[in-house]
Amino acid sequence: MLSAPVRTLRRLLAAAATLTLTVGLVGAVPASATGHDPGGGEPLPGYTIENPPLSPLVVGGKATTVRQGVHRHAGYLIEVPARWNGDLVLWAHGYRGQGTVLSPEPPGFGLRQRLLEQGYAWASSSYDRNGFDIRSGVLGTKDLADHFGRTVRRPQHTYLAGVSMGGYVIGRSMEQFPGYYDGALPMCGVLGDQTLLDFYLDYNLVAQALAGVPAYPTPADYLTNAVPRIQAALGLAGLTPTGPDTTTDRGRQLRAITVNRSGGPRPGADAAFAVWKDFLFSITVTSGGDSPAQRPGQLSTNLLTRYTPNSPVDVNAGVRRVAPENVVQRLLPTLTEVPRIAGRPTAPVLSLHGLGDLFVPFSMEQAYATDVARHGRGKLLVQRAIRATQHCEFTPAEAGAAWDDLVSWVRTGKRPAGDTVTDPAVVARPDYGCRFSDRDAYAAGVGTRRLYPAC
Repeated sequence: MLSAPVRTLRRLLAAAATLTLTVGLVGAVPASATGHDPGGGEPLPGYTIENPPLSPLVVGGKATTVRQGVHRHAGYLIEVPARWNGDLVLWAHGYRGQGTVLSPEPPGFGLRQRLLEQGYAWASSSYDRNGFDIRSGVLGTKDLADHFGRTVRRPQHTYLAGVSMGGYVIGRSMEQFPGYYDGALPMCGVLGDQTLLDFYLDYNLVAQALAGVPAYPTPADYLTNAVPRIQAALGLAGLTPTGPDTTTDRGRQLRAITVNRSGGPRPGADAAFAVWKDFLFSITVTSGGDSPAQRPGQLSTNLLTRYTPNSPVDVNAGVRRVAPENVVQRLLPTLTEVPRIAGRPTAPVLSLHGLGDLFVPFSMEQAYATDVARHGRGKLLVQRAIRATQHCEFTPAEAGAAWDDLVSWVRTGKRPAGDTVTDPAVVARPDYGCRFSDRDAYAAGVGTRRLYPAC
């Protein structure tokens, strides 16, 4: 299981002192390094916006009203049903890579139709930048909410919903603007903030140590030279989710450490490792500039991490230890490109997370739950585990039920049911995740559902 985020400057700096720090609406105009500009009916220099016309839906026999445009350098979508209930849902999209094309998107998992049929308006921002830029997402989403209030009408309640990096945007938005949002639905979200970057670092450094193939800092030929040698030494090359176990003793140690760092023993964990083992090598190879949004790995560290199991190889003694290259950005409490989430929500949060997701692992939920409990706000958090392995692999039934329960919670004050995520014995139970997983999806063999035993 991932440890809580490294919160103490004294501890990090003391550890770091022992090591060397190594580790189409509009067209485009020229590049900018400026901060969040309050102006803007056009994209920032270097970016273009793609926002093709979105056809209205017909709800209750009447067409919705769709508004599109550019506000504060971000493309946006707004859709309002004819019988609007006065509430607004803001959709926060996930990571879009380091490209220069910005585009907003409608809510996924059938939520667009569901929201409109229930009378909700929704809005979505492209943010004004791509990259792993949480600051842009937090500010762009709030800017769009304010724009909606000025151009449509101020909503009675404002909700947040979104996926992946959008979950990171949601977690920080709840703290950046306390009291502004009335409820939140992060799905497959990076709620453990910077510890996600530590997880990626862990996987690669531990694999290198176990295979005896040192390759940090990551060389240009990492994927074509070092990684194949690591895979051969650990028996990973032929490993599949449903085939025989090809791992060596050291490969099994890597799998066990990865399972522990991603949420602990749980249903489907071994199969999930086989699904994600190759991808987790590639995630360390990034291109772009030097800002945290362009190269977030500069914030990662394993200085204080203890790996288990620690045999047959004494990994804790031999693994490369890496201090955060950008220790100031790692520790700042302010809204940065890759900020901290303290765990202080001010309104109900209901989250969904796949048990086998190793792009944004289940440990993100555990880190957030721990932080929220530490601040005495556990009653504002409900979390649900879904028995699925791909990233953000939810069905309309799962997302829709979560949304309905969140709204009921906000309206009535009655906290809905959820799963315990921080008790290892509970998480390891064979039936863990069954309660809120879509059994029809399992019966139909959708996605990776059959990598788990039937509930």
